[in-house]
Amino acid sequence: MNNSYALITGASSGIGLEIAKNLASKGFNLVITARREERLKKISNEISHEFNVHVDFIAVDLSHIDAPSNIFTFCSEKNYKVEVLINNAGYGIKTPFHETSMEDEENFIRVLGTSVIALTKIFLPSMIKENKGKIMIVSSVASFSPPSSIQALYGPIKTFMNRFSDSININYNHKGITSTALCPGFTVTEFHTASGVQDEMDRVPSFLKFSAKRIAQEGVDAMLSGKQICVPTKTYKTLVFLLKILPMSALSKLGSKIAPGRYDQN
Repeated sequence: MNNSYALITGASSGIGLEIAKNLASKGFNLVITARREERLKKISNEISHEFNVHVDFIAVDLSHIDAPSNIFTFCSEKNYKVEVLINNAGYGIKTPFHETSMEDEENFIRVLGTSVIALTKIFLPSMIKENKGKIMIVSSVASFSPPSSIQALYGPIKTFMNRFSDSININYNHKGITSTALCPGFTVTEFHTASGVQDEMDRVPSFLKFSAKRIAQEGVDAMLSGKQICVPTKTYKTLVFLLKILPMSALSKLGSKIAPGRYDQN
C-alpha cells in the first residue's frame, strides 16, 4: 500500500474539509485531525468510500502543547509518510482584548501559531530526507489588513504566519520543499458562528463571500505548483493590492464598508 500521506489539521469542516476532499480526489491518502472524533470518523469513511483512498484520523486539541508530538507519533507508529502538511486549524475570539484571559490568548496563539511551527518542524526532517515536501499554511487576507477591533490578535498572528512561510521557502526550497501561505477573504464556513462573529459576517456584502470549496481548490493548486502565496479570487487579489498602497486613513474607511463591525470601537 502507498504510505505517502497528506496531513490536514482542522479537517472536520470548512476549508480544511474541502482541502481534504480535493486532495483525495487527486489520489492522496489522508490523515485528518480536529477535536471532534465522531465527526472525523464519519468524514474519514465518506472520503475513503468516495475517492478510494486510505483515510485515517486522530482527534486532538491543538491548544494542548503536546498535540503536535502526539500527531507525529500517531503517523510514525503507522508508518505514514507525510509528504503534504496542511496547517489549517483555527478559530477566532470575539471578546475584546482587555477582557480576554491570558490563558485564552495563549491557547489561541498555540492553535494558530505555535502548533503550525511545531508541526512544520517535526515533519520537516523526513521531507528533507526525501528531497520533497509541500506545506500549506492557511492564513488570511487579514494578514494584510490593519488589526481589527474584534479578534485583536487574529490578523497579527496571520501576518506572522506569512513571514514564517517565507522563512521555510528561503531555507528549504533548495531541498525540494515549498510552503504556500493561503490567504482567503470572507469564506462561508462554520468559522464565524463558532467564533461568535456571525452577525458581522452576515453584514458583509455578498460579492465578498466565497465558498470553502473554491478557496480549497485554488489553495491546493497553488501549493502543488509551489506558489509561495495564494490570494484566491480576483476580488481579493484586487483588495490586497489596495491594502498595500492605500494610506491607513483610507483603509479604515474601506474596512468599515466591506467588513462591518470589524473596526467598530469597543
